Amino acid sequence: MGVVIGETAEIGDDCTLYHGVTLGGTSWEKAKRHPTLGKNVVVGAGAKILGPITIGDDARVGSNSVVVRDVPAGATVVGIPGRIVIAKDDANSEKRSCHGRKNRI
Repeated sequence: MGVVIGETAEIGDDCTLYHGVTLGGTSWEKAKRHPTLGKNVVVGAGAKILGPITIGDDARVGSNSVVVRDVPAGATVVGIPGRIVIAKDDANSEKRSCHGRKNRI
């Protein structure tokens, strides 16, 4: 309940859409006007993905984000408008994921 999936939206295998997600259009044209989600995409609660954009495989969209541009595979997007905070090829992302108590000297 509360999830909106537009008429021309495409959703890949193993995607997770939490409550209140919108995969919406930005025009009334009869052409492709809704988003395409790749495989293994996670879309947080209340997120809005609008327009004929592509969300790449293994991407993450944060809760309540509004995404209006393409998202590359493996990226994490948050905010209004959506901004990439972690990219798959981000050299620091490995450091961020390893930074914790067990790595301290």
